[in-house]
Amino acid sequence: MRTQSSVEIGTEWGIVSARQAGRELSKEVGFNNVDQARIATAISELARNIYLYTDNGMIGLEVVERGCLKGIKIVSRDEGPGIENLGEAMTDGHSSSNGLGAGLPGAKRLMDEFDIESEPGKGTVITAIKWLR
Repeated sequence: MRTQSSVEIGTEWGIVSARQAGRELSKEVGFNNVDQARIATAISELARNIYLYTDNGMIGLEVVERGCLKGIKIVSRDEGPGIENLGEAMTDGHSSSNGLGAGLPGAKRLMDEFDIESEPGKGTVITAIKWLR
């Protein structure tokens, strides 16, 4: 089983590739179809933010274990402008691109763990984990 991969996000095809890689890895790990879709959707949202707000970035995927738990860790990393106001960005309905505003809050709801580190002018790293039930 492949345990780690990385997909560059610079075009819309990068979003598609990251989503497909996440779905394939989640299937290999043993996630059911519903959780595979949740993982793929979270990846799409994170990759879309890279595409919309930065010149490029990457989505990293890794199989992780904690005790008897097994899961998938998604790391979204960019060197873009960063997020000025994390609280506002995590508010349902907030969008700086005239979208639906479901991106980051929606991705967080789909995952079991979700952490954002962002520094204006230096970029953003988002780490999210979904545990196999």
